[in-house]
Amino acid sequence: MSHLVTIQTQVKDAAAIHHACERLQLAAPRQGTARLFNRECTGWLVALPEWKYPLVCQTETGTVQYDNFLGHWGDPQRLDAFLQHYAVAKATLEARRQGHSVQEFQESSGAIRLVIGVSS
Repeated sequence: MSHLVTIQTQVKDAAAIHHACERLQLAAPRQGTARLFNRECTGWLVALPEWKYPLVCQTETGTVQYDNFLGHWGDPQRLDAFLQHYAVAKATLEARRQGHSVQEFQESSGAIRLVIGVSS
């Protein structure tokens, strides 16, 4: 039986943040504080290519703080890709933790389809 699932992503898992960075071939995230234009934020820092400031993933709340000045300081598609790969990593980690198999398929649209096999 097939089910369609929509996931609203909250970034709360440090291991999934690391996996998303690996998948996108980014530098490893690090714990720290970053200045985002006019304020400081603390959490897991993720450096996206060609972004002026890093993402700050606050795993306690699930929020991602960033400043890309409406796309002038960083392409929003880079953020979208990070969130997509975070969601794939988190879903995969959780499925495997529960003993399920996971197959991943890249769609021509750019979507990533996961097939999770639930053992009986």
